[in-house]
Amino acid sequence: MKNRGLILKHSIALVTILVTVCCIFIVIVTFFKLPDAQNKSNQKMGFYQITRSRKVSIQDINLGRFGEMMIEMLPQDLAFTVFVPSEEAFKRDLHLSVDDSLKQDRFNDTYAIVSRVLGFSAVPRRVWSVDLRFGEVVNYESLSGFGLYVSKGVDGMVVVNRVRSEIVDVRKREIAVHVLDGVIMDADFEQSVLSEED
Repeated sequence: MKNRGLILKHSIALVTILVTVCCIFIVIVTFFKLPDAQNKSNQKMGFYQITRSRKVSIQDINLGRFGEMMIEMLPQDLAFTVFVPSEEAFKRDLHLSVDDSLKQDRFNDTYAIVSRVLGFSAVPRRVWSVDLRFGEVVNYESLSGFGLYVSKGVDGMVVVNRVRSEIVDVRKREIAVHVLDGVIMDADFEQSVLSEED
């Protein structure tokens, strides 16, 4: 009878130690935010494609006249990320064409518009596509204080405020550049662009 009581006490002590060790393990895993097993199984099952980021020099990619203008406005030795609209996006969304902007009477207007777009689309830190995790939205504040919600799409391309990128991870000194198929702007600026069109 004494042996049964001793075995029961040892069993309770063993279970208590086992539960304590499991709780400590869970706290450690949560603290270090180790990768989920679910993400690894999703990768094997093909839910999203693993992409490799490619950092290229600015000379290899044609940013267009307006994109180059935006990059020239920033200090070259500080870390920035710029979400540059493509030349087609400038033409489609802002009605800016390179030919018109080179005319002397339109240059100041064009420069003002491009600098305003830069304020909405530049972040004072580098953000590479490999820094973003699929399914996670990261909030950054642009130079003008406009909120940017940045995520990574299924194909590895960067998405900013629901505008998808065409080219990612272009590098010019300390500046990371992502070329978007659209223009990032707040509602007031968009309204002013639409009223000018009318």
